[in-house]
Amino acid sequence: MHRNAVLALLRRHAQCHLDPHEAAMTAETMRFVEAHEDCLLRTCAPGHLTGSAWIVSPDRRQTLLTHHRKLDKWLQLGGHADGEGDLLAVAQREAGEESGLTRVVPVSAELFDVDRHWIPPRKDEAGHYHFDLRFMFEADPAAPIAISSESKDLAWIEVARVTALNPEESMARMVRKTV
Repeated sequence: MHRNAVLALLRRHAQCHLDPHEAAMTAETMRFVEAHEDCLLRTCAPGHLTGSAWIVSPDRRQTLLTHHRKLDKWLQLGGHADGEGDLLAVAQREAGEESGLTRVVPVSAELFDVDRHWIPPRKDEAGHYHFDLRFMFEADPAAPIAISSESKDLAWIEVARVTALNPEESMARMVRKTV
């Protein structure tokens, strides 16, 4: 499995002006990728890489969020790498699958945000970390959307209201980077 592209992406992101928390998570994610050859697979026991899409309207006033069925919280769209080393492509694929949008355009090929979060154990799966590489995308809020089986709901939300739905620092940081 080829991890060099992921490491290069993370190293470029680490050179950006990051708050101390995100800088620490980026460094931790780099160490994780370097230590785990299987980091792109769900079978990697301590955790694995995921790709997320922070989808915004062209005017940056709205973002598309999903009410995640398993985690029961409002989040950006995204999912598992499942062996794919191009995390931008993973995020774009997941954005389309989870929203029904046919046109989701990357704002940049560079990372928008990096986060590491705990996924609690479920009946068939041990607890583990998601090392989440996040990219910003644009889409038209007037385009039709469709709720997937992974979601309870899907909605365009005013960016300024995101933290009322999910106050976690991970979401608040993406809001701060958007406004």
